Amino acid sequence: MGLPLWAWIVFYVLVLLMLVVDLKMFGRKGQHEVNVREALQMTAVWIGVSLVFCAGIWLFYPAEPHEKAMEFLAGYLIEKSLSMDNLFVFLMLFSFFGIERKYQHEVLFWGIFGALVLRSIFIFAGAAMVERFEWVLGLFGLFLLYTGGKMFTHDENQQGNPGNNFIVRLFKRFFPVTDQMHGEKFFVNRKATPLFIALLVIETTDVAFAVDSIPAVFSVSRDPFIVLTSNIFAILGLRALYFALAAISRYFTYLKYGLGVILIFVGVKMLLAMNEYINALGSLLGLSINMPHIVVPTPISLAIIFGVLLLSMLFSVVATKKQ
Repeated sequence: MGLPLWAWIVFYVLVLLMLVVDLKMFGRKGQHEVNVREALQMTAVWIGVSLVFCAGIWLFYPAEPHEKAMEFLAGYLIEKSLSMDNLFVFLMLFSFFGIERKYQHEVLFWGIFGALVLRSIFIFAGAAMVERFEWVLGLFGLFLLYTGGKMFTHDENQQGNPGNNFIVRLFKRFFPVTDQMHGEKFFVNRKATPLFIALLVIETTDVAFAVDSIPAVFSVSRDPFIVLTSNIFAILGLRALYFALAAISRYFTYLKYGLGVILIFVGVKMLLAMNEYINALGSLLGLSINMPHIVVPTPISLAIIFGVLLLSMLFSVVATKKQ
């Protein structure tokens, strides 16, 4: 994979240590309700830790350290921006299952831990697939164009019933479930509580989110270490970010449109780099496409992604204040 095995081991040990620190300092036991101030402080800490890691890449990465650091930043920003939209789905899920705010941090902690494991598997599998079948990136690009377009047509008021989630229905067939909350317990008297059902839905929902976000990060880097670390650092701070955004969710009216533009941009960027395969496909179909090979530099990608995200937030704030 390019880096020695010890580098991967050190990274995962670092991640586990940060999760333990986060659980002890931020998600204290005893039904502690996280307030906005705490959430903003921890969000700033997680962003700071990510920037320190990026500086480490800039200084110590064995090959093209400056370019790899820019790729990390771009991947981190893509994943962070997509995660912001996902957090609003979590807000809806907690409301549906009636999970009080003081119990939500427990679900989010284990949800993020599960996401780290699942996304690691997806990224290693995706990297192996891209290395062997480069044309798969073209399919990723087309999928991102489709997903970006859906952002403009999706009606948030037409959410499905989370209780009808396939995994939840399958689980209920084999395990008893109680409708009553029992504090922070996932199981009581060998029955699953609504807290555990909410965790199941969040884990399966994150799998769907990963299908969008991981191909998007591959658009800015094909280095598995950069893709993995930018993705994981972005979701490590999701728990703190959730409690910060939950209080100001009304100020993100146009965020999904900005995310749609970002997904379309990275999809087009990915397809532009696949000109050889597109031209070959055109020849098979009797078409003369002659598409040039266009590479969008990472700093320009980073500036466009950041600019679109910033503008969508500014428009949201202005629109909300007018209302």
